[in-house]
Amino acid sequence: METRKVYLDHSATTPVAEEVLNAMMPFFTVGMGNPNSLHQWGRDARRAIDEARESVASLIGANAHEIIFTGSGSASDNLAVKGITWARKNAGKHIITSAVEHHAIMDTFKWLGKNGYEVTYLPVDEYCMVHPESLKEAIRDDTLLVSIMYANNEVGTVNPIEELGAICRERGVLFHTDAVQVAGHMPIDVTKLPVDMLTMSAHKMYGPKGIGALYIRKGIKLSPLVHGGGQEYGIRSGTENTPGIVGFGEAARLAVKLHDSGEENRISRLRDKLLDGIIERIPDSFITGHRIQRLPFHGSVCVRLIEGEGILLRMDYAGIGVSSGSACTSGSLEPSHVLLAMGLDHATAHGSVRLTLGKDTVDADIDYVLEKFPQIVDTLRKMSPYKGG
Repeated sequence: METRKVYLDHSATTPVAEEVLNAMMPFFTVGMGNPNSLHQWGRDARRAIDEARESVASLIGANAHEIIFTGSGSASDNLAVKGITWARKNAGKHIITSAVEHHAIMDTFKWLGKNGYEVTYLPVDEYCMVHPESLKEAIRDDTLLVSIMYANNEVGTVNPIEELGAICRERGVLFHTDAVQVAGHMPIDVTKLPVDMLTMSAHKMYGPKGIGALYIRKGIKLSPLVHGGGQEYGIRSGTENTPGIVGFGEAARLAVKLHDSGEENRISRLRDKLLDGIIERIPDSFITGHRIQRLPFHGSVCVRLIEGEGILLRMDYAGIGVSSGSACTSGSLEPSHVLLAMGLDHATAHGSVRLTLGKDTVDADIDYVLEKFPQIVDTLRKMSPYKGG
């Protein structure tokens, strides 16, 4: 089989779709106006931002004025968590999250924990799922905020967000979810979903890097993290990234088209072919995360007796792009906090590999990976001094 280029790291970032790039290009040049200026160039930019805001809002069933554009998913997470805790600092000092959050949430909660807040970290089961009962037991009268991710970025498990949100609503506690891995890939309807704030990021759904969004349910007030000209309804000052916002809007429209075309079914079939093929061909390997309740494009496995970093480097040499967990922490020598929270030991957690598919992934790509991956594992195991036991 010939060498091919197979990119399977879409959870880290997706390629910018051609139609997204085409929509953005004019706003680097002829459409360069500041959207806060009153002349025609400014008005054109403002109109483009308004249209993009409508598209991003429509993607999740929100109203346009409930969407705030930020610089990234991490910026949205920080705005949601810090914005609420600062705005409601007299309402309580207890906040809740899970033990497997992205570092944009985890590190923010740790920082708040050092600055007068009491943090509860909810455990997960062996599939990386937060159980509603544990949230019920953790909420107190002074609980101010709960933030639990919609789906885990490392192992792909989708949490029971509707149940978790309903518990928060019943107790009068604000609920935020990081939906960066879900938005644009699975249907979201905030008119039915009991969430108060929801984070999205364009570069996870074929849009550009450097632009995120935060859904804030009408009536909720946040303290801004950035003060200045009062852009984004006074919540996030700074001249808007017009090309990025336009790209986000086009990516949202593309996501709707892909959903309508049955893309989720196509890609989940390829994901299952990949995961089943890996388990069949590689001894002492197993799937991490929930087998059914997982992102349609997301595959993650652990291979015993070797390290994921070695697999990653040899896969790269074979033309295959994968991750050894979260791209944000791939330079760390520490095992994944997610896998440890799921109950894996350090040695096994080091053997994690994340393979995430995209709209351009085809059967031939999966066939190529299933040919090369077992060969790479076999080579590394023969080189390894560790034989288990």
